[in-house]
Amino acid sequence: MNGELLTQARNLANNAAKKADEYSGVIGSIQGVIVEHFGQNGLYAAYIFLAIFILFIFAKLAKITFSTVKWVVVPSVALAFVGSFFVPYSFVALLPVTVTFCSLFLLFKG
Repeated sequence: MNGELLTQARNLANNAAKKADEYSGVIGSIQGVIVEHFGQNGLYAAYIFLAIFILFIFAKLAKITFSTVKWVVVPSVALAFVGSFFVPYSFVALLPVTVTFCSLFLLFKG
């Protein structure tokens, strides 16, 4: 069994190396096209654009994550905790209801 796992891991590593070579070839050809048409300054501009685009995506993901924590996770846990004292249902039974309510609130809030 261990030999089988090692063989599969080795094959997986070889396939990953082949894919990395393919992608590095694609990246190299894209760099060549940019340098050919726009020069070295165009390549610098492409790098800057790519970096800004990646930062923009990370910023949007962070904003979505923090909004979810702020408007769904914390209020739903608090509502389920408080609700478990006032209704005959447990925290675990109330949590899906409060998560749904807070998710709908976030959805309509925008």
